[in-house]
Amino acid sequence: MDLNFIRSLVIAAIPVLIAITFHEVAHGYVASRFGDHTAKSMGRLTLNPIAHIDLFGTIIIPILLFISTNGQFTFGYAKPVPINPFNLRNPKKDMIYVSAAGPAANILIAFLSGLLLVVLTWLEMIMPPAVVSKIFLPFASMLRYGIIMNVYLAAFNLIPIVPLDGGRILAGFLPRELEIQFSRLEPYGIFIVLLLIFLGATRYFVVPLANLILAMISGILSIFTPM
Repeated sequence: MDLNFIRSLVIAAIPVLIAITFHEVAHGYVASRFGDHTAKSMGRLTLNPIAHIDLFGTIIIPILLFISTNGQFTFGYAKPVPINPFNLRNPKKDMIYVSAAGPAANILIAFLSGLLLVVLTWLEMIMPPAVVSKIFLPFASMLRYGIIMNVYLAAFNLIPIVPLDGGRILAGFLPRELEIQFSRLEPYGIFIVLLLIFLGATRYFVVPLANLILAMISGILSIFTPM
């Protein structure tokens, strides 16, 4: 592997680790606030990514995707934090907030990454060219990758199919009988999602939602962007 490839891999890997770590910690933190301390008792409410690494989803898949796309794209997931809905004070309602916490955390990280990009844009005007090329440009590339990664991770997880976050959010709004029927799909949910990915159908949900989120973030950040 040449140095440029390793540099590109590092620029992509750090945002992936941050995205999936904060996503899972957000789930566990909100669950803890609503009465379920399962994740906390198992040491999963930590920002140390090692505690959340899944060999297949955090290492193998991202590296294979990165290599197969010549460094243009990568994606990954962490070990889900353990949540026991029966420990929640109001399981049906509280699971909506617990499920939404992960995508919300990713959207917040994307916004903060964009805000840091704006700050870099201002600083580039006063910093020496050597600092800009050696430090600012790689950091800016990492932030841009982080924005896209977090937005698409949030949008993908909001697909309304259990066991994805979107499916659990939808289940929380359904009447009890419909919720029970809908939840019966969970054992097959991951296979349904994989089939939709294989058929290319997920893009009809993920891409428009991701573009909407990006447009909202860009609209807010445009207020701070130098002319």
